[in-house]
Amino acid sequence: MLEDLPQVAQNPLDVAFVQDPYSAYDQWRALGPLVHWQDYALPCAISYAAANAILRDRRFGRVPLTPVAQPDHLAPFYDIEAHSMLELEPPRHTRLRNLVLRAFTSRRINELAPEIEILCSQLIAKLPDGPFDLITDYAQPLPVIIIARLLGVPDSMAPDLLRWSNAMVGMYQAGRTRADEERAVAASRDFVTFLRGYIDSRRADPRDDLITHLIAAEQDGEMLSTDEMISTCILLLNAGHEATVHSLGNAVKTLIETGHYGQTPVTDTLVEECLRFDPALHLFTRWAYEDIDVMGRTIPKGAQIACLLGAANRCPKHWDAPERFDPARIEKPHLAFGAGLHFCLGAPLARLELRLALDALTRALPRLHLTEPAVYADIYHFHGLSRLMVDRA
Repeated sequence: MLEDLPQVAQNPLDVAFVQDPYSAYDQWRALGPLVHWQDYALPCAISYAAANAILRDRRFGRVPLTPVAQPDHLAPFYDIEAHSMLELEPPRHTRLRNLVLRAFTSRRINELAPEIEILCSQLIAKLPDGPFDLITDYAQPLPVIIIARLLGVPDSMAPDLLRWSNAMVGMYQAGRTRADEERAVAASRDFVTFLRGYIDSRRADPRDDLITHLIAAEQDGEMLSTDEMISTCILLLNAGHEATVHSLGNAVKTLIETGHYGQTPVTDTLVEECLRFDPALHLFTRWAYEDIDVMGRTIPKGAQIACLLGAANRCPKHWDAPERFDPARIEKPHLAFGAGLHFCLGAPLARLELRLALDALTRALPRLHLTEPAVYADIYHFHGLSRLMVDRA
């Protein structure tokens, strides 16, 4: 059972942990593949084998066996979650994912490549001559504008989308406050109101955009409801934007600090190593639907368990010298986008954006360097920079 798991205590808001969670993960991993994180009151999988097994095991899921009561003031936020693929299990998850994949195709994603390249060049051309924050000037606007265009929303809406996304994602951060919750609820209401009106306009005036394709998507006579389309659009923005911003910022920081920036070609292999080495999401939970053996430990039915993706991605039993950034490393599966049933739907787009954004930046600004130490934001269980101050010369 879980009572005798090794106990670890670590405040996720602790400054040292926020800036370097990997040192703590290394200490915990020495205790075994599973530990009990007292601050979260959760068992946690910290080895690659344990986390991968949990994420791929259909006996674990995102929906608790007993519904978790939520305060009335959070209803607008959780009304969206009720229709989100991320929070559903089969058969609803299967139906939703299949319908969305009919609109969010690999062909459509790949067709965005020229547009992403042009936008990267435009954003780089606007960068200041002196020191600037790469996060606010490049990493943030790129994915939100691309998602806006994918949805068919005007570029002028990008600041609103960014504000709504940041507020809603705050619900998943450690130590959230009532003020954080109020911002998330307000953003939820505003986002839903906007999308409901926009979906209605697309029903009357179809275009070649994702919302129109979501409206048209059909399988076995079933189509997405308006509420399902709203939740899907919000999921694509919140999950895709947040992860891409952090992945891009973390990757530039890593390349500069390891001496590979501008010296190593931006390949798919380099991108995968960036995602493995310093991923944007560090903690993802599952519920056990029966008593399940994980690495010799029984996770009881109804229990919640966390997979520490950041720890799993540096597991020495899966990679040689995992603490070393190696852009020539032979690729192995990593967990930056999860695994199994809930593997990130937007992973192909995130990978494309990351490769093209890094390539454009290193070609245009080959001598980019830090002007001050990079600072990670206090947003665990995400892991990304609050700012990345750089200069081109």
